[in-house]
Amino acid sequence: MKSEKSFWKSGHLPTLFSAFLYFDVSFMIWVLLGALGNYVAADLGLSPAQKGLMTAVPLLGGSILRLVFGQLTDRIGPKKTGCLGLAATILPLLGGWLWADSLGRIYCVGLLLGVAGASFAAALPLASRWYPARHQGLAMGIAGAGNSGTVFATFFAPRLAEAYGWHTVFGLAILPLLIAASVFISLAKEAPGTRKTSDRSEFMSMLKEPDTYLFSVFYAVTFGGFVGLASFLSILLRDQYGVSKVTAGDLTALCVMAGSFLRPVGGFLADRLGGVRVLAVLYGVISLLALGAAQLPALDLVTVLFFLLMACLGVGNGSVFQLVPQRFGRRVGIATGIFGAAGGVGGFCLPILLGSLKQISGSYASGLMALAGLAVVALVILSVAQSGWTGVWIGRHGRAVPHGELSTPENAEPA
Repeated sequence: MKSEKSFWKSGHLPTLFSAFLYFDVSFMIWVLLGALGNYVAADLGLSPAQKGLMTAVPLLGGSILRLVFGQLTDRIGPKKTGCLGLAATILPLLGGWLWADSLGRIYCVGLLLGVAGASFAAALPLASRWYPARHQGLAMGIAGAGNSGTVFATFFAPRLAEAYGWHTVFGLAILPLLIAASVFISLAKEAPGTRKTSDRSEFMSMLKEPDTYLFSVFYAVTFGGFVGLASFLSILLRDQYGVSKVTAGDLTALCVMAGSFLRPVGGFLADRLGGVRVLAVLYGVISLLALGAAQLPALDLVTVLFFLLMACLGVGNGSVFQLVPQRFGRRVGIATGIFGAAGGVGGFCLPILLGSLKQISGSYASGLMALAGLAVVALVILSVAQSGWTGVWIGRHGRAVPHGELSTPENAEPA
């Protein structure tokens, strides 16, 4: 029997690294406005609801543009799409540096920052297409760990803003963008083989499949919860606990680090244990941690709770996308765009929810309780859907099987 290649020999590591770096720098830029939120809010005198909308607008922009990038990825390939995204990302950075001096202009810059968030729809297919099904969970987890860019944004942006002002931070972000673009253009390669070109009818056909909406819900909770909290947590900690702007950024970076670097663990665990099984456990734990944070305990304890919450959300992100190529096969580019958009919508809603409920009730507790409720809803939907998937594309233990290998419950994975 021919031995299977290890993960490190089965794909193309320079492309995997390029996809990671592209996503990492883009994600850093995408959440930059949230990382600078305390400085912008103090400068413009924003209310809690305005703070929530300010940090949410880039997430909405990313959500919309991910659909566009998902289509481009399948039409012209992920590398060309990534190059277009990198070139376009310089525009909001220039705007934030030289132009954004009012709340309306901040909203415009935030919407354009969505170009950086759309990198998800190109980076993950670029990496995953090099790897066989048995390694795609880990490959997409490593590429997706580029959301660690949030750590750099929340840790360094407040310090740079203290020294040079928040406008200048946008200008300084152009430097890592240029480095990432150089590496991406030099090292990234398209996977060999004939690439299937999608058309509008295929995109529309995916919108008719119930599983498309189920996966959108799952990712809206995990990724939406992660990026929404990553963008708004420093504002929450400063408003609720009165810490300094830099300390709020440091604590946010610590929590975000857990979710970012554990995303590959989610893909790895899903490869070994089954993505459905891992997700079911995670949604339950997420709801409990969010409920604990909603009690607004002492700063030390709430930091631990947010750290664990972000860790679970990160593992959940990797678990969801371990299932995507298994369920949707060669339509992974379209699927990535759709689910990435759903995740962006989830992230867009969470800061608005937190800010608006804070303004109404004077506390962030109700917003965190709503997050816990959404995790419970996702758990219920997953439990119901699993029965229809078993024997079709997953085995009885919730482990994904390449699409088409299972067609009846009798052929499902043995107990």
